[in-house]
Amino acid sequence: MRPYHNIQIIESGEPLVKIPFELFAVESPHPYEKLGAPYSDRSPYYLREGVINGLIEAQNYLETLRPNWKIQIFDAYRPVEVQQFMVDYSFELALQERNWLQQELSLAQEEEIWKAVYDIWAPPNMDLKTPPPHSTGAAVDVTLVNSQGEPVDMGSFIDEMSQRSLPDYYQNSNHSQGNEFHHNRELLKDVMEKGGLLRNPREWWHFSYGDQMWAWIINQSTVGSQKNAFYGRL
Repeated sequence: MRPYHNIQIIESGEPLVKIPFELFAVESPHPYEKLGAPYSDRSPYYLREGVINGLIEAQNYLETLRPNWKIQIFDAYRPVEVQQFMVDYSFELALQERNWLQQELSLAQEEEIWKAVYDIWAPPNMDLKTPPPHSTGAAVDVTLVNSQGEPVDMGSFIDEMSQRSLPDYYQNSNHSQGNEFHHNRELLKDVMEKGGLLRNPREWWHFSYGDQMWAWIINQSTVGSQKNAFYGRL
């Protein structure tokens, strides 16, 4: 259970809508499709209509701050089957990074790997009361590209299983580019918040609107707030 799983979902019934590619930069081909993730006939480049409206507002605001910069869409709608695929893939990746064999893992080593995986990935459960955020069509993973179409350096990769993924990792860092990385992350956050999307407290790239995490963040930061989610699993 994540803290936000206690938030009630009152489904709005709003449909998934295709992301207008002409307004954003888009990771293509889709990074998880390249790995073989099982989307079947469901495209990852869809979101709830309200989320897309917020993204458009965020992109328009970015244009006023950084002309010709774009929000880059890395990932959007993610069926639970894809969530399971990426959890399994990340487990294997963590094994490789440590040069460990699964059949030789100690209990402590296995717990270390699963913690690293679930620090980044929501559990791929099928309970309608506790859906993975991306399976609701309310969450989107994004970064920025500059006016030359080059990715803006955020100091870590999206989905990186390390402390560098924490939004404020570089805030008081001694890294030579720490101030730059933190500034870039804060710019992304400010732009997305202009569209009503709120950042995952543990991932600099993950933003959402209308899901359980979004409602939980508001309730934690606003005295007396009792917001519910209005986007559930699709």
